[in-house]
Amino acid sequence: MKMDNALEKAFCQQITMEFEASMVYRQLAIEMDVLSLPGMAAWLRHQADEEIVHANKFIDHLLDRDNHPTIGSTDVNVQEMDNPLAAFTAALEHERKVSEAIRDLYRQSEEVGDLDSRPLLNWFLTEQIEEEATVTEIVDRIKLIHDDGPGLLRLDAELGSRPTSTTED
Repeated sequence: MKMDNALEKAFCQQITMEFEASMVYRQLAIEMDVLSLPGMAAWLRHQADEEIVHANKFIDHLLDRDNHPTIGSTDVNVQEMDNPLAAFTAALEHERKVSEAIRDLYRQSEEVGDLDSRPLLNWFLTEQIEEEATVTEIVDRIKLIHDDGPGLLRLDAELGSRPTSTTED
């Protein structure tokens, strides 16, 4: 049941990436708060919390298999954002990076014949499709709105109405 050492290391790198994603989303939320867009900020904070849930899923998987999860150092470099399009485009780019990392984990687990990782990784593959689609839709809607203030405020209100949950979900 114990995981291959190289695969364990790759899973630990993914844990670090999930925590990094949380910090990216948290900084993007700050940027939207600076722009007085509280709904977008709330949506991004929720995403930050969701990334911690994702990290916890990987941690639990390693612990359940008698491996030792570790968190590496993170490098979060989010520039100041002066508009929502820049913030959500940055979020989409980061989601694409995470998606590719999940696909790499899947490939690596297949190479070593680690069938026990398949259910978790299948869940994440599906989750990443959803994550990218959601953020892509927001980016597309911001592009449609462009500089229309009332449209932007409507989208801000809509994103702010997202149900919240905790990092223990």
